[in-house]
Amino acid sequence: MKRREFSAAVAATLAAAPFGLLAPAYAQQFATLKMMIPANPGGGWDQTGRNLAAAMQGAKLVQSVSFENKGGAAGTPGLAQFVNSSKGDPNAVMIAGMVMVGGIILNKSPVDLTMVTPVARLTSEYEVIVVPASSPHKTMDDLVKAFKANPGSVSWGGGSAGGTDHILVGLIAKAVGGDTSKINYVPFKGGGDSVAAIVGGHVTAGVAGLGEFAEQIKGGRMRALAVSAPAAEDGIKSLKEQGIDVVLGNWRGIFGAPGITSAQRDQLVKVVQAATETPMWKETLAKLGWTPWFLGGDQFKAFIEEDTRRIAAIMESLGLKK
Repeated sequence: MKRREFSAAVAATLAAAPFGLLAPAYAQQFATLKMMIPANPGGGWDQTGRNLAAAMQGAKLVQSVSFENKGGAAGTPGLAQFVNSSKGDPNAVMIAGMVMVGGIILNKSPVDLTMVTPVARLTSEYEVIVVPASSPHKTMDDLVKAFKANPGSVSWGGGSAGGTDHILVGLIAKAVGGDTSKINYVPFKGGGDSVAAIVGGHVTAGVAGLGEFAEQIKGGRMRALAVSAPAAEDGIKSLKEQGIDVVLGNWRGIFGAPGITSAQRDQLVKVVQAATETPMWKETLAKLGWTPWFLGGDQFKAFIEEDTRRIAAIMESLGLKK
């Protein structure tokens, strides 16, 4: 059987087979998966990629996964490397999300998500605003008052400039009548860096996905002031409940290499979907406070196109779009 015929046969098997039969078919075709995580270790993309890989391996959907972390500039350097080095490789994937959409716009990146192959949207996660445990700001109202009195004196630590964390700070500032042009935003390349800065008191407040700060909050090293959900999450009041009319969810997904075939893309969609149906992945969602938000293939591609337009409009309204 020729390679193309074999690929088509595997795709057909994946489409028709129940979950228990997916693993052998996939393992024969894609023994090794190469995963680009365009961020430093410890953050949301890193957590997403490594937990998804663990679910794949635990269910024997893939034999092994190798990782490469490349942080900075909202993931655009990692995206550029992925685009340039992985063309046509059906074994190569990349984790990314809403942060990268904003970063591409802000940085006027020469590479964008139209150059890779959308596979699946995986999760949505609400953001949390925290301060160090020793902070004098006991409530979100305290933080807002300090910001409005002297915007530059309040430093907000988060992910890359133009990403979800930065957009959320801008939306909060706009909602409370603050000066968005005077936001003192401090971007970090990875979750580990931002955690250290917040716990160490090097920034006034921190913003990230709830899962990234969950351990620090539970351990008493950070104080959670608000979440960007419509209502309270994990005992943390929402911004809306505290009079700040802002709701923002951060999606994450997985992409294939440029130039892979539709059949190869569809195989990846099936395998990723199967991994998200495993008990291991569901346990990860519960542990990290992620909401399952699966969307595959062409539907995911259409979603990215719409989200790019939406985020560009938000950034322009906040004065973040250059």
